This record gives sequence, C-alpha cells and structure tokens, in this order.
Amino acid sequence: MSQSFLELSLVSMAFKTRQGLFPALSGINLRVEKGEFVTLIGHSGCGKSTLLNIIAGLYRCTAGGVLLEGREVNQPGPDRAVVFQNHSLLPWLTAYENIELAVKKTSAGKRSKAEMREWVLHNLKLVQMDHAMSKRPEELSGGMKQRIGIARALAMEPKVLLMDEPFGALDALTRARLQDELLRIVANTGSTVVMVTHDVDEAVLLSDRVVMMTNGPAATIGEILEVNLARPRDRLALATDARYLAARKAVLEFLYQKQLKAA
Repeated sequence: MSQSFLELSLVSMAFKTRQGLFPALSGINLRVEKGEFVTLIGHSGCGKSTLLNIIAGLYRCTAGGVLLEGREVNQPGPDRAVVFQNHSLLPWLTAYENIELAVKKTSAGKRSKAEMREWVLHNLKLVQMDHAMSKRPEELSGGMKQRIGIARALAMEPKVLLMDEPFGALDALTRARLQDELLRIVANTGSTVVMVTHDVDEAVLLSDRVVMMTNGPAATIGEILEVNLARPRDRLALATDARYLAARKAVLEFLYQKQLKAA
C-alpha cells in the first residue's frame, strides 16, 4: 500500500491521573491524502482534540506514531498550523502584525521585507480582512478575530491546517459565514485540513470524509463516512440535496443511536 500524505498508525494515548493511567485513545489508524478535508466528530470526551494535538506535535502518543510525508511527527512544527476555538491573537499587536509575526518566523531567509509584506497582505485579503489590518483584537468581533487566526495559520504555508472547533464560540450566522469562507479559502489554496467539530451539519458541509469517534475511555474510530458531494458547495442548494441529507442522517445515527446506546 502506498504511503499517504498524513498517516496515523495504531495511535494510543494514556494520561497519568491520581487514579492511575487513563486510556484516552486506543489504536487509531487514519490516512489523509494531500488536499483532503477531514473532520473528527464525536461526543465530548472522545479524544478528538487529543488526537488533533498529537498530529500537531503538542502531545506525544504513548503508542503508535504519526507520519507526515514519511517523516515522524514528535514535536510542533511550521508544517502544521493550528487554529483553536480561542483565536490566540496577541492583544498588543494589530491584525497585520499578528500575521507578520508568524510570517517572519517561517519566511526568514526566504523572503525579502517587501515580499513578506505582500504575503501578509495576500493572506489578509484571502480572509477578506485587509480593511481591518491596523486594528487590534479588542477592536474586532469574534468572527473577525477568527478570520485573522485563519489568515495567520495560512500565512505559515503549512502542509496541514489543523482546526479545533474554530467556530464553536461564534453565533449561528457568523459561524455559517465563516464556514462558507473556509470552503472558498480551501478551494483557492488546496489546503489539507483536519478539523475537530461537534456540529454535524458543519462536518458534512465542509468534509471529504467524516471520521466518527467512539465514546471514551479508549476511544477509537467507529466509522468513516465518505461525503460524495461535488465542490464548490452551496449550503442552500445542499439543504434539499438527497446525498447531503443521507450523509447527515448517517452521522446522526452513529452519534445518537450507536454511541448513546453504547454509553
């Protein structure tokens, strides 16, 4: 079998607690191809974020391993950019400066000052935030801050964009706008994305595949759903699309029948 772009092999994770070792994840096998959009979904406590942090190199798994383009992942690196639910922008820097800081770290020796400025502006325009480049985070709405966070991650030119419920703290309308924005950005950049979400509609709308996690402890992959919907995707058109509705139903059945019964 040929090697995948991103490959997780028998990944397990146990945390030390006062009561002893807690097995969070057990025997995760997952292959992600270049340019693919994969979401991880499951009930709270099923280890979705833990798995994402292992891919990011923020956690080291207790068994198994992760390969990105054939190289072992065992620490954080600029080839994997993370967008968290909390935007994590530095409050004393402007939107432009927050992105510039990431660009300076990843483009040192590769781009001139003028080229770095062009690249920062390119990514601000990509998320439609160039008009707010001089504003600090306190002057921006939650949705605007998340746009800057996404722009900062993309500006690092990562091989994989990792997103941990990036729209979870936003109101429904802002969330929908940013989902549409993410669809547009991924279409333009061809990014490989692994995203954690609790939202079934979000998972089906955005994904090529939905990875459904079993309940913890010792959570693992229960099912993987192929989302066979053409791109670009239009949320209004999909609302009555039989394939979209069937995919949505499959995820709901896994989460609210198979897993709730198992809980």
